[in-house]
Amino acid sequence: MAQAAEQPGLALERFRNYLCLLARLQMDQRLQGKLDPSDLVQQTLLRAHQALGQFRGRTPAEQAAWLRQILANTLANAARDFGRAKRNAALERSLEAALDESSARLEAWLAADQSSPSEVAERGEQLLRLADRLARLPELQREILLLRHCEGWSLGEIANHLGRTRASVASLLRRGLKDLRDLLRDDER
Repeated sequence: MAQAAEQPGLALERFRNYLCLLARLQMDQRLQGKLDPSDLVQQTLLRAHQALGQFRGRTPAEQAAWLRQILANTLANAARDFGRAKRNAALERSLEAALDESSARLEAWLAADQSSPSEVAERGEQLLRLADRLARLPELQREILLLRHCEGWSLGEIANHLGRTRASVASLLRRGLKDLRDLLRDDER
């Protein structure tokens, strides 16, 4: 944690792709054409950097939870600004719960391939690595992987959503999983 204390901006930066992934999964559909998830993540990281002195956690998992809470507030503010509504604490709690759920789905997806207790213990770091590697995939492969494994959509639902055939979606899903595994394997070498 000494590194985090020396370079707080870098410590937060390592969560960028993870937060981008969560923002993309939880952004209100009405905002998707108006805001980019990376802009919301930038606002989240800026707020976190400004409030870094208030963070009392010690572990990366606690830092991830703190950042998810800030992201939930940022998403709620964006929804409110576009809807010109008053602050809605229930919406913020709902978004925070949804972000936690998406994060848990990502962790479960990652844990599905775990084979030893020591690998399971490293899940937090692996989750950040997974988000970074997902960001490297082509947009369509990434979207299909996220819809299937994080949102739980069926191949038919994804095909209808993207205007593609089930066979095309299945092929892109297989290719995306293979490419993702290759990227993760490259890290281990």
